[in-house]
Amino acid sequence: MILITNGRVITRDPERPYFADGAVLVEGRLIRAIGPRQQMEDAYPEAQRVDAKGGVIMPAFINVHSHIYSALARGLSIKGFNPTNFYEILDGQWWAMDRQLTLEGTRASAYTTIIDGIKTGCVTIFDHHASYKAITGSLFEIEKVAKELGIRACLCYEVSERDGEKKCDEAIEENANFITHCEQEKNPMIAAMFGGHALFTISDKTFEKMQKANNGRTGYHIHVAEGLNDVYDSALNYGTRPVNRLLNNGILGEKTMLGHCIHVNSGEMDIIRDTGTMVCNNAESNMGNAVGCSPIRQMMEKGILVGMGTDSYTFDMLEALKVSLIIQRHNACMPNVAWGEVTRMLFENNAKIASRYFPEQLGKLKEGYGADIIIMDYKPFSPFSGSNIDGHMIFGMTGRQCEFAMCAGKILMQDRKLVGIDEEAICAQTMEQSIRLWKALDSYNG
Repeated sequence: MILITNGRVITRDPERPYFADGAVLVEGRLIRAIGPRQQMEDAYPEAQRVDAKGGVIMPAFINVHSHIYSALARGLSIKGFNPTNFYEILDGQWWAMDRQLTLEGTRASAYTTIIDGIKTGCVTIFDHHASYKAITGSLFEIEKVAKELGIRACLCYEVSERDGEKKCDEAIEENANFITHCEQEKNPMIAAMFGGHALFTISDKTFEKMQKANNGRTGYHIHVAEGLNDVYDSALNYGTRPVNRLLNNGILGEKTMLGHCIHVNSGEMDIIRDTGTMVCNNAESNMGNAVGCSPIRQMMEKGILVGMGTDSYTFDMLEALKVSLIIQRHNACMPNVAWGEVTRMLFENNAKIASRYFPEQLGKLKEGYGADIIIMDYKPFSPFSGSNIDGHMIFGMTGRQCEFAMCAGKILMQDRKLVGIDEEAICAQTMEQSIRLWKALDSYNG
């Protein structure tokens, strides 16, 4: 047993939301008890203790949309790349990168993404991978890293026709093989979805192949109406809207998650709601790509389950939270909207999305829930209580204040040092793969 003690405890449990001086007892993979510090220390004197040193003890973060394949782009400048629209961003940078990404590069990218996630308090990710130079086995390489580093991961491969039918079919097979693997292994830490890129890169013929390979075993993780490309393509080539096209191809449902959904109309939102389909918003990426602001307020008013991802623009979920609020207010020209929506997305809805793929309940410090816990080195200089914690997170905390991370009862980071991991060696290997990738893109200057 592990007793995390001597800290301000944020539980996200409405029955007991806050302990000014509390402790959490972990046994195995689950939370066994929670309460005032002295009471807990007296009741469990034999437990191994983790001293929060007055910091904030809280549930770990969940990221419902990331792209491991983009990790090695930090600092990258591709010669001649000067995009003026969304398609040019995709083709000139991200597709150019994944066309050069080897299995070793994928593995290095997974280390980088997951380590940065742990360091900012995120121990569960839903990743949407692409590496069209080396498709077969890529999800299995990511899985190995996720297992080694101790996080939860729901993985899929990005099916697309952008590099021809042969590679498209190989991507479909990679999804199918990984889904079969997850069914057979039944690892509570690893799950599978069936990935798809944007609709303008997927024909109905490919959707039919995806349906056949999946055979109803899992849901789909697919980009929808991120740019207007999907809207134009669906209208011109299929005579309908993007969400209607997904409905016609049997893609929607309670285990399917649609990424972005910026250019969807009210009727499409009704279809998303009525099919129980999930949506993930990625505010920073949307702003960076200049594709627009997702109508999350309208979707949530309709009862759609909307979660928060990062699109790997950042690894810091608190950073994503701050920007999600700002873009909604800026877009609405109203400084008093979206607070409840964005905090609900991160602190409630992401856990609800995770519950559709992982067996343990997450998102709360509560008896019987999965022991995914972080400690933030945050010492407030203004009143701090259960009634204003979100204000402190939005205006005070950053992910880099995370100094302790636990996933499923296993300590992954303590005192800001990864446990059982040679980070220096991993960084050296990642640097080697980054240089190889950059040279392949003719963008490495030494």
